[in-house]
Amino acid sequence: MMTISLRFPAALSRQRELWWRLTEREIAGRYRGSVLGWSWTFLTPLLMLAVYTFVFSEVFKSRWGNMDHAGPLGFAINLFAGLIVFNVFAETASKSTSLVLENSALVTKVIFPVEVLSAVCVAAACFHALTSLAVLILFCLVANGGVPLTMLWLPLVWLPLALGCLGMGWLLSALGVFLRDLGQVVAVVVSLMMFMSTVFYPLSALPSHWRPLLKLNPLVLVIEQTRQVAINGDQPSALYLCLGIPIALLGCEISFRLFQKARRGFADVL
Repeated sequence: MMTISLRFPAALSRQRELWWRLTEREIAGRYRGSVLGWSWTFLTPLLMLAVYTFVFSEVFKSRWGNMDHAGPLGFAINLFAGLIVFNVFAETASKSTSLVLENSALVTKVIFPVEVLSAVCVAAACFHALTSLAVLILFCLVANGGVPLTMLWLPLVWLPLALGCLGMGWLLSALGVFLRDLGQVVAVVVSLMMFMSTVFYPLSALPSHWRPLLKLNPLVLVIEQTRQVAINGDQPSALYLCLGIPIALLGCEISFRLFQKARRGFADVL
């Protein structure tokens, strides 16, 4: 029976101190010099949530099936849960295309574990997801008077998302060195994915013949499972966990090995 040994966990573990320091610098640097500082971590998702909720629930009169009694607040909670997941993907995808280019000095002048850059990008995105999760918990307390215990499943539910974003980060950062137009392409794809990832609507709202097609989008599965455990109070799908985590690990390992091969040509191109 053929087995594949995972190399990327050991590579990241060896650089865990550097990974931590760079992530800390990335998060702190985003708000350095701003008047409100760390408050933007909470204000940004709240402002976006307010705008989206007003447009979809008040202008378009949208309601969420399983929380129709909660009105606009129920819509806001489901929308926000989808946005948290989507923003991890969007932040990673948007930054990854220029990740190596923006740190070219580290590639060409010193011996530096370039693979850590993508891990830093994903870790920073996950940090912002956790701050947004705190806002989601507050909204659930207001709307439902409590938070379902099944929310404790979120680390496992989000593990395929984090691994998938890490693998995507390695692929896009490597391709971005050789294809300078990749950033523009990814920006368009990210915009399309927002509307094709059940962020603004439940999967059940689609006609039945479209649902299998949309389920091919990995973000849809993560968003639906997030709502299931964090809002509906249901257990996560065993099939999602048993297949999603191994597939994400395999995809991440393949991306890591491709990145390691591609990095040999970085210095020549840069």
